[in-house]
Amino acid sequence: MGDRHLAALRNPAMTDPVKLESKLISYVDANRARLVSLICDLVRIPSENSPPNGSELNCQQYIGRFFHQLGWKTDIYDLTEVPGLDRHHLFWPGREYRQRPNVDARRKGTGDGRSLLLSGHIDTVPKGTQPWTRDPFGGEVEGNRIYGRGSNDMKAGIGTHLFVAECLDQLGVNLAGDLIIESVVDEEFGGVNGTLAGRLRGFNADAAVIAEPTFLKICPAQRGGRFVHITLNASGGILAEGCFPRGILDQLRFFLEGVEAFSSQRAMRAKPHELYAQYADPVPVSITKISTSPWGTGEPVTIPEICKIEMYWQLLPGETRDQVDSEFFAWLNGLLQSRPDLFPTPPVLEFPVRWLPGSSISKTDPLVQEFSSCATRALGQEPAIVGFEAPCDMYVFHQECGVPALLWGVRGGNTHAADEYVEIDSVVAAAKALLIFVCQWCGVSNGPKTC
Repeated sequence: MGDRHLAALRNPAMTDPVKLESKLISYVDANRARLVSLICDLVRIPSENSPPNGSELNCQQYIGRFFHQLGWKTDIYDLTEVPGLDRHHLFWPGREYRQRPNVDARRKGTGDGRSLLLSGHIDTVPKGTQPWTRDPFGGEVEGNRIYGRGSNDMKAGIGTHLFVAECLDQLGVNLAGDLIIESVVDEEFGGVNGTLAGRLRGFNADAAVIAEPTFLKICPAQRGGRFVHITLNASGGILAEGCFPRGILDQLRFFLEGVEAFSSQRAMRAKPHELYAQYADPVPVSITKISTSPWGTGEPVTIPEICKIEMYWQLLPGETRDQVDSEFFAWLNGLLQSRPDLFPTPPVLEFPVRWLPGSSISKTDPLVQEFSSCATRALGQEPAIVGFEAPCDMYVFHQECGVPALLWGVRGGNTHAADEYVEIDSVVAAAKALLIFVCQWCGVSNGPKTC
């Protein structure tokens, strides 16, 4: 142990909560550039998830080296090494995990405090075919923004976790409880196999904080989600006896008009939830993709015979798969039966993404209340406690492990779109709140540092 650490142990400010919080906040302000550089480093290393494959390896190696250099006990492991993972009822088959490891790192406490897990996913959605005005993997800093794929979802969160670990080391803060930080793969596109693998591998704690971009709101709840791919079929071409062919156009128009009725039905029937009461549409229904004929003059002029529709709707904590699926099929069957002349061939349905349930803990849970207190002191105002507006992997902690967990993260924009960005001032604020909470939840000890 170096002189800096010995001096810190003798420094009563390390165990005085008020003085410690002041030191933590000052450290973040003084090392803002370091925090930004960590995030930029991660953004510049592509880690796109393109099921069934992904390219997270290089980013995970960067994170593994980071923790190894800090002296943390680090485990970089292949998901196929985790006993029982592929037999677990939550395991989603059909994904390839070669060269896609998880990274978990542990800083042992002195043994007389509560343990905490800081979790996040390193995979991003692909850069896509939308036109970017900046390099998707450039990590460009402009004003208050860092641009790049994954900057907001969620490399700013992962970078903040690395910064928290480094801060504790630099300030010589010894925690009483264990602190675990993990970076998991394959969370996007409904994947939770990486998150599940961490739990089966044994990286568990008394509570968890997950780095989703919550816009500096505390989110103890997540929505669920359901995806379906619907293929409409009809005769097409360009000429028909006595009439111009309609193809799937009438089917498509009728279907899209019916979606509005399904959305209204969902809004009326979904059981209210206190953490989503402030949202105008707590259970949104969306059409996310429509594809018909190939485009361009390289294709013949023809009326489309096939239309593929991606439909996505969200659900609240407490709704079951049977309830949600029964509601959908009742609506769809009613729609088809009302116009059998339009649908001589029934649409083909596929469910490409796992069932994603909503999940929550109470806003009065000790984890939520303690985090709120810490964030209020860091931000100078009380953050909102609301439900997260999308599905994620938090339900694994709540429903499979019985671990209280919440989402906390940064503010940004264009998430999953071109020119994604994160706002730097929100990253600084998020780091301050998280550091204060880590020290309060785990406790600060005068005992020797262990790894």
